[in-house]
Amino acid sequence: MEPQLICLIGAECTGKTTLAQALAAKMSGLWVPEYLREFTAKKGRTPLHSEQAQILQQQLRLQDATLEQARQQRCAWVFCDTAPLLTAVYSDCVFGDASQYPEALALHARYAVTLFLQPDIPWVADGLQRDGVTSRAAVHAAIARAMNIHGNPWAVVRIEGTAAQRLSAAIAVISSPNGVDFVAHPS
Repeated sequence: MEPQLICLIGAECTGKTTLAQALAAKMSGLWVPEYLREFTAKKGRTPLHSEQAQILQQQLRLQDATLEQARQQRCAWVFCDTAPLLTAVYSDCVFGDASQYPEALALHARYAVTLFLQPDIPWVADGLQRDGVTSRAAVHAAIARAMNIHGNPWAVVRIEGTAAQRLSAAIAVISSPNGVDFVAHPS
């Protein structure tokens, strides 16, 4: 059985990493970290405009390597803490460069399910990767536009309530035979 790639996408500070790790643990899958975290830690800065394509490609390489590892370990799920599409969105929002969208949108079709995390949890500073609540809102809107243009089925998982409620909602989306049409709202 081929492992399924599950994408978690959202603006900064929407709980992607926390949820991706929890899903991997709960569903015996593997987790792909966000390459941008590694980049900013190594470089001590945010990326330059000229580095966006390399960041997109490195995120893809991490996902491909983890997918191969999942095949070898016979894991059913690979949870991707973001996608190349987020790099394209940031390139657009930060540098006014929409050139990454065609490749990122084409690559997005590889995900079995996309969980679009909402910016409804408190914003928390996290080193170089956090621009603030205003930036988070702009990036969120840009992701929504990109997903609507692409037309790929995607599910909204609202990040509210406890971590357990968020995890249950995401599992319900992923496990549902019609999961991509499911909109989860924790009770």
